[in-house]
Amino acid sequence: MAMSMRRALLPLHRMRFSNLKNAEASLEVRYPLPFVVPVRTKKRYFIPPAVGIKGKAAVSADQEAKARAAGVVLRQEYMERAINIACTAGVFDPYIPPEGDARLSSLSKEGLKQRTEQIKQGAASQLAIRKIKEHDAEFTTKAFPVKAQEIFIHSLSYDPNQLGNRYKTLRWHFVESLEPPKVVHARCPDMVSKGNLYGQVTVRMHSRQTLAVYDRFGRLMMGSEEEPRDVLEYLVLERHLVNPYGMWRLHGKIVPAWAPVKEPIVKTVMIPGPELKPGEEFEGLNYEVPKPKAVQWHK
Repeated sequence: MAMSMRRALLPLHRMRFSNLKNAEASLEVRYPLPFVVPVRTKKRYFIPPAVGIKGKAAVSADQEAKARAAGVVLRQEYMERAINIACTAGVFDPYIPPEGDARLSSLSKEGLKQRTEQIKQGAASQLAIRKIKEHDAEFTTKAFPVKAQEIFIHSLSYDPNQLGNRYKTLRWHFVESLEPPKVVHARCPDMVSKGNLYGQVTVRMHSRQTLAVYDRFGRLMMGSEEEPRDVLEYLVLERHLVNPYGMWRLHGKIVPAWAPVKEPIVKTVMIPGPELKPGEEFEGLNYEVPKPKAVQWHK
């Protein structure tokens, strides 16, 4: 009897045990991870609305007013572009060639004054040469004059007719060098900002050259291709020292105040002739060409 009751209650016990397990499983509530919204601690920026804007210039003042009301100061934008100035516009502290090419005696008053000025200029040139050597390791006062002469010959031999001479023809030729060129002056100024250095070196050249200038009609205006002349020149060469790819270029020329006056240029003018009727010839009119009046020409 007891065994039969135990067998009858066993399924009920199993059912009760399974119900308890399901109840415990249902009581295990899994809460999600805490989700923090950074609203109170987040700094809010004013973003002007971009909807309905037709032109930036028309609403720029309105946007600035809204930004100031929100406590935000809009930073002004500058359109900055890099500017590379490879050369200067002129000659800094130009060299003043001494009168007579510094051949005055040091015992005379003028010669002593000339010698004192040379010592002052030489001291400033030595300081400039030191700065140039810091950026150009190959620069020397012995080798540079020869290089400067090659640059001068190459620049003029390339195409002299492109130097602003539209209606003229130039014939230039370098014959020989009478004296070895030498460095007489050097300056190393900075421009725009401190440290932006430009090197300017003045080279004295005494050479023999030929120059002939023809007008657009082929008539000789100045010089001669067959007669070489002695020329004393003071050339200024420049280089942007900060630029590692910079090169020495012919920058200008110094003309001394005691230099002789240049020859006047012979210009060709057109004299209007008589108006010819149909069937007439100029030779049959026996027209005398009037002589032109003396006119002072200016450049």
